Amino acid sequence: MGGKKKLTISQAEKAQFRESQKEEGKKSKSSLQAEKKIAGVIPPNPKDEKIIKEIQRMKVLTPYLIASRFNLRLSVARDFLEGLCKYGVIARVSSGVNTEIYKPL
Repeated sequence: MGGKKKLTISQAEKAQFRESQKEEGKKSKSSLQAEKKIAGVIPPNPKDEKIIKEIQRMKVLTPYLIASRFNLRLSVARDFLEGLCKYGVIARVSSGVNTEIYKPL
């Protein structure tokens, strides 16, 4: 007696169109996931002149910027920045609870 009513023709066409759009979206998402790169664990050499020149061109250095520029993990980028600070290439400007800000010398 009760139950779901039969859809009109236009409603059925719209539902079929939405379903095909979902399937196309799933196909494109799967291709994007295959292109995703894994962030590196090994930081670049802090004594390399090419790396030092690239860092000195930047106005501000944060772990996020270094991680995105050199394709590193955030924890590795933090360690890399601390190493550069000890090496004397950069100086710490400010540090908060979660992040630190450096500037090149």
